[in-house]
Amino acid sequence: MSYEFPVDHRGLFEERTGQFLSFGLPVSDLEELRASIDSTWADAPGGWSYEWSVLAAKYSAEGNHSLAAMIYGIAKFPVLANDSRRRALQNQVDEYVKAAPGFGLEFERRILSLPYRSGEIELPVHILSAYGRYEDAPVLLFSGGVDGWKMDMHPLVSAFAKNAGVTVVAFDQPGTGESPVPLDAFGDEVIDGLVATARTLGNGQVAHLGVSFGGNFAVRSGLTGAVDAVINIGAPVKGAFETANAERLVYGMGDIVGNALGFDAPATKEALVQGLRAFDRSALMTTDDGRTPMLVVNGADDVHIPLSDTTLFEERPNTQVHVIPDAGHCAVTKLPELTPMMIDWLRDALSGTAPRTGR
Repeated sequence: MSYEFPVDHRGLFEERTGQFLSFGLPVSDLEELRASIDSTWADAPGGWSYEWSVLAAKYSAEGNHSLAAMIYGIAKFPVLANDSRRRALQNQVDEYVKAAPGFGLEFERRILSLPYRSGEIELPVHILSAYGRYEDAPVLLFSGGVDGWKMDMHPLVSAFAKNAGVTVVAFDQPGTGESPVPLDAFGDEVIDGLVATARTLGNGQVAHLGVSFGGNFAVRSGLTGAVDAVINIGAPVKGAFETANAERLVYGMGDIVGNALGFDAPATKEALVQGLRAFDRSALMTTDDGRTPMLVVNGADDVHIPLSDTTLFEERPNTQVHVIPDAGHCAVTKLPELTPMMIDWLRDALSGTAPRTGR
């Protein structure tokens, strides 16, 4: 289920310009599309998905499949609410696979059978490895957010695969991308299945890196002791699921989350909050012994997630917290400079040498 919702295309540009540029979009393309797009949903000239898809097709025809995949990712933004977005996602998959020989990594697209509600689902994942010998390295599970999915985060995913000594298994969290199930409380079963698969894929060590809502699942992986290390970038954990925060969501984020939750029409704030309460992970902190090392990062100026959802980890043992000044949600504009620090931390955490506290 999915639905369109009122959101000004100019607001999407305002919020996401920094993110798009940080992923490698040429400034000239951004400005050209900013001038030509006049509708968020129209599948016609001037429409968001239409115009971005035309640009992506141009790069594909030139053989630049990596840039084409990234731009198709923008074309499908923010949700798969119509045929043009769904076509853009399929085109993104196709271009990403075509681009894979140029990643400088071993790449595999694999369909996993995972547990869900007393049955199984099939979930496509992308496996990236510096050497292809999965059994020799820890596995890093990677989950993106409600509107930034596994292929959209390729620069971050590939940086860890190349430099952190891990095999990365990137997946779309429930309610997003190629996931066949909505964002609901049963999604934790899918993550547990991924952790179990990762244990057998690699050398037995498993870490979880989650961005935005994907960080919520990573936090659970760490607080339950299911994995050996966690990096949480901008996760909603507690305060983000309170009514006051739902009322201040901007740039269509409430409806983006509503789509992920499986609503087929705009929901009331009360229904939205009710759907999200299953993801309040604060109760797990009362029983957590801190044995899983955790790195927590977010921007000081996040408009979607309360700062308290980041700073509440400052009292947790075996945890480093970094609040990045002059940065917004997930500190996305600062990720290129933060990534080496996160890679070093993960290496140390998996070897048992990471500092147990710090900011």
